[in-house]
Amino acid sequence: QFVESGGGLVQPGGSLRVSCAASEFPLDDYAVGWFRQAPGKEREGVACISGSDDSTYYADSVKGRFTISRDNDKNTVTLQMNSLKPEDTAVYYCARDTELFRLCVLMSPRYGYWGQGTQVTVSP
Repeated sequence: QFVESGGGLVQPGGSLRVSCAASEFPLDDYAVGWFRQAPGKEREGVACISGSDDSTYYADSVKGRFTISRDNDKNTVTLQMNSLKPEDTAVYYCARDTELFRLCVLMSPRYGYWGQGTQVTVSP
């Protein structure tokens, strides 16, 4: 099971950290991605961390503000979000790649295991 946590309400310019934890399968050596979906919009990739070398990749819209990392001991992947903007408001999902040791890409078909999502709202 894949469980996201840490969402909530924050003012513009604030920070939030969302995490996903897996209880039934490993995350290390797999690419893990964070995606988000705002009301009326398509799901978009935000950030991912590779299964091969832990290299990271970010969407242009969040580059320099968001940081993805993993903790293999805790079997978790975290997305630290700083300088949040109202347009970051969305449900955030984490997802795991279906194959080991791949470089990550922000393409949702690559990911076969998805969490239930956590709401992030950025509003004054």
